[in-house]
Amino acid sequence: MSDFEREIKQLIVDALMLEDVTADEIDTDAPLFGEGLALDSIDALELALAIDNQFGVKIKADDANARPVFRSVRSLAAHVAAHRSKGPGGDDA
Repeated sequence: MSDFEREIKQLIVDALMLEDVTADEIDTDAPLFGEGLALDSIDALELALAIDNQFGVKIKADDANARPVFRSVRSLAAHVAAHRSKGPGGDDA
C-alpha cells in the first residue's frame, strides 16, 4: 500500500467519522459501497467534499465516472493523484 493510499484511508475515517474502523483496517481493493465499507450516498457526498477541500479535486455526483472512481481506495487514490491541484490556488490538472 502506498503512503497516498494510506492518506486517503485516513481521510475516509476522519471525514466520515468512522468510529469502529481504523485506516489500517480498510482493504485497499475492497468496495467502498455495498459490501466492503458499506458507505452510502450521503457518505459519498461528504467524502467528495473532503477530497475537494484536502486535494482540490472535484468529483461530481452526476459525473458518469464517479462510480468507478469510488469503487475502492485504490481507484479513488489513483483518481485524486492524477487530478489533484498543483498547490494552493492551483488549477486541477
